[in-house]
Amino acid sequence: MAITPRQAATAARKEQITRAAIALLAEQGYQATTFEAICKRAGLSSKRLITYHFSGKDELFAAVADQVVADSESFMQPSLAAATGPRDLLAAVIRANVAFIADHVPEVRALQQILLNGGTGAYERHHTEGLKRLARLFVDGQRAGVFRSFDPQVMAASLRASIDSTAPLLSAGHDPDTCANELADLYDRAVRPE
Repeated sequence: MAITPRQAATAARKEQITRAAIALLAEQGYQATTFEAICKRAGLSSKRLITYHFSGKDELFAAVADQVVADSESFMQPSLAAATGPRDLLAAVIRANVAFIADHVPEVRALQQILLNGGTGAYERHHTEGLKRLARLFVDGQRAGVFRSFDPQVMAASLRASIDSTAPLLSAGHDPDTCANELADLYDRAVRPE
């Protein structure tokens, strides 16, 4: 089905608003990210252009979470597609996630602002699906005999928390390759057969 010019214009306007919200969340924080501020940042003539596309802040911030996740998946896909086997894929997941965090500090800060201010619902679906994908990776590695026996959901939650905890280090200028290599080595050792 072809996209109509109106659908394209609507999508472009929504992305313009979402990108402005990301920038404000990252630079000024949750409280300062008002519709008025977004309107000014996006160069819009009226807040009604925001409320036409988003019923409120919750819906807008859900769109911000969707955008950050879509950006991260697009960024990481080439690395994940090149991986061969569960051990290689585990290292690729870690390295690609850390690289995204390092290269997309505003997006990560925007998402953190939403989560720190009670917007977990905006991100929960993505977080849950991400944990399921990690758990499947661990199950696949166990079935292939390259990972030891452990609870895949616990390991998935641990890995996600470890990756997310690199954000403050990376924002402070810590070397992304060092973070990624340390985590990749740590989790490779954690999952290896005994």
